Amino acid sequence: MKPAISSHSPGAGMLLSFRESLLAMVGLGFVTMMVAIDQTVVGTALPTVVAELRGFQLYAWVTTAYLLTSIITIPIFGRLGDYYGRKPFVVASIVLFLIASILCGMAQSMVHLVLGRALQGIAGGMMLGTAFAVVPDLFPDPHVRLRWQVILSSCFGIANAFGPSLGGFLTYYMGWRAVFFMNLPLGLFGLYFVLRHLPRVRQMQQSDIRLDWQGAVLIALSLTGLQFLVQLLPVYGASLSMVGLGLATVAVMSAFVWWEKRCKAALIPMEMFADRSIVILSLLSFCVGFIMFALLVYIPLLLQGGFGLTAREVGVLITPLVVSITVGSIASARILPRMVHPERVLHMGFGLLVVCGAGLVFVGADTPRLLLIISLVGCGVGLGLIMPNLTVFIQELVGRSLLGISTAVMQSTRMIGGMVGTAVVGSIITHYYVEKVQGLDVVPFGKADWRSRLEDPQVLVNAEVQSEFIGALQRLGLHGESFILHARESLVWGVHAGLMLTVLVGVAGLLWLWKLPSIHLGPRKNQESA
Repeated sequence: MKPAISSHSPGAGMLLSFRESLLAMVGLGFVTMMVAIDQTVVGTALPTVVAELRGFQLYAWVTTAYLLTSIITIPIFGRLGDYYGRKPFVVASIVLFLIASILCGMAQSMVHLVLGRALQGIAGGMMLGTAFAVVPDLFPDPHVRLRWQVILSSCFGIANAFGPSLGGFLTYYMGWRAVFFMNLPLGLFGLYFVLRHLPRVRQMQQSDIRLDWQGAVLIALSLTGLQFLVQLLPVYGASLSMVGLGLATVAVMSAFVWWEKRCKAALIPMEMFADRSIVILSLLSFCVGFIMFALLVYIPLLLQGGFGLTAREVGVLITPLVVSITVGSIASARILPRMVHPERVLHMGFGLLVVCGAGLVFVGADTPRLLLIISLVGCGVGLGLIMPNLTVFIQELVGRSLLGISTAVMQSTRMIGGMVGTAVVGSIITHYYVEKVQGLDVVPFGKADWRSRLEDPQVLVNAEVQSEFIGALQRLGLHGESFILHARESLVWGVHAGLMLTVLVGVAGLLWLWKLPSIHLGPRKNQESA
């Protein structure tokens, strides 16, 4: 067990030998791989999961429950990591993530799965708020840090290269539950290396530690209200209950900002946002989260439900998207230190997202697969050019005592963007899909209205439900396959409408970039070069 290291020593990363640094980064690499695989395989398996557990109305909640609890816990544990050191929370997050993965794999209903994913999100938030802030602890110099981050990028790349295909393979041959159990070996390996080789670095050495529990409660209530508002507003419209929920959410958010400005040990120090660059980077992180999670969650639905592909085929086609995220990350790590204006890499990333995202809007079932792959690769490279550099940039703008919370802010705003993007795009897809299906003339069969069967897209994914639907209409002398084809076209139309919104968010990101001041990467005056 490594002793705690004070960050007041110059260049805390110099206290570790190359071997110790490598073994510590290997442990973080296994953690990164576990989180990356979980994100990719769940998206690939999700249409099959929902079809088996019969709960399409909770489709988005499988992802947003994870994001919501992650968002709440990231800043809390980011701040606690500054106070007590990050290692205890990294260890606890791995253990909790493994327990939650087992519960998800054993879920017998959509409600149980959503609750398991919420617990997994708590562990993921603890991990994101602490594990990724360890890197600047070990390597204070940004140029050295970029070189060491290649290990994390490589682990992320390996997970992304095999995650979607492996998820599709496991779902197709062994069932979707296997995709959650595959976290166990990676988590156990990561736990071993972290326990043995990761040092405990404490950024704040004061004895009188005060925790902002009031701020934690207020931010939890704010984000929970926002989540329910985004999910329920398309269903209930501008009803009295929705107006009340909106006003209550705004009031709690205002109370959170008011409290954080006056709290001496604020969970999220508001003085950080006096810097215009940090505000812009946070907005950009929101935009990239909105786009990324919308693509990861709904492209599999487009391919499996809209185009009629199997989970195995979907996994193969999604692989270029997630692999190219790593390609973009590694490429940016190589070119960024040589750039006079490193923020220009963000322009490149958002430009690719807008152009290639627009390409996805026009992809149909008869579109050549090469064009689909090119669009997915372009989006992935764009995300890879943006995500790691947003974190590096904000770490350069804040002091070392705020490394944990600044990293947590970037992760939190990305997760908030993902939560809002998943919910809003999901609502758009449901609206357009149901609207078009309701325009179809489907006769009643007995006491059942088969239009309502078509309004649930699980009929497009679940082979058993689809066969039952087609057989019932055939007994009435109707051609059931034509109704399935119409429903697939309706789903494709809805997903395209949702993807168009992601393109507009990318354009908004480009506009914000023009207001971002120039950023300089270099060792701080009070640090020795590591």
